[in-house]
Amino acid sequence: MDIIYIYENEFKITYVDGIRKVYESVGWIGHNNEKIEEIYKASTHVVLVKNDDEIIAVARALSDGVFNAAIYDVVVKEKHQGQGIAKRILEEFLNEFDSLSCIHLISTTENVEFYRKLGFKKLKTGMAIYRSLKLENEYTE
Repeated sequence: MDIIYIYENEFKITYVDGIRKVYESVGWIGHNNEKIEEIYKASTHVVLVKNDDEIIAVARALSDGVFNAAIYDVVVKEKHQGQGIAKRILEEFLNEFDSLSCIHLISTTENVEFYRKLGFKKLKTGMAIYRSLKLENEYTE
C-alpha cells in the first residue's frame, strides 16, 4: 500500500475518477468530478492511499501553516475500512501540523468516537452554518 502526499498545486486531474469512486463507496454521491477537482486543487494538503493502482482512501486539509489547519474528507473505501488506514492518514496530518496551535476536524456522526481516540475533542464554542437542512439537523444542536 502506497501513501501519496500532495501539497498545493500538485493535484492532477488523473486522480479525480479514483477519488470519486472512494466517495461513492461510502454513499457520498454529491462529489462529481468537477467538484472533486475544484476542492482538491484548493486544498493545501492532500493524501491519497493507493493499493497497486487503485485509490482506496483520501483525505484533504487546509492550513495557513502558522496557526490553524482544518482536516476534511477522511474517507476510506468501504471494503478497506478497519485496516488502520484512516488512523495512519490522521497521524500523518497530525505530524505535519505539529507546530500549529489548532487543528480542526468535522466528523460524520458515526465516527466521533474514532476521532476522539486519536485525541480530538468536541469544541465548547464550535459553530457552523449548514445550507442543507439535512446536514443542519445531523450536525447542529
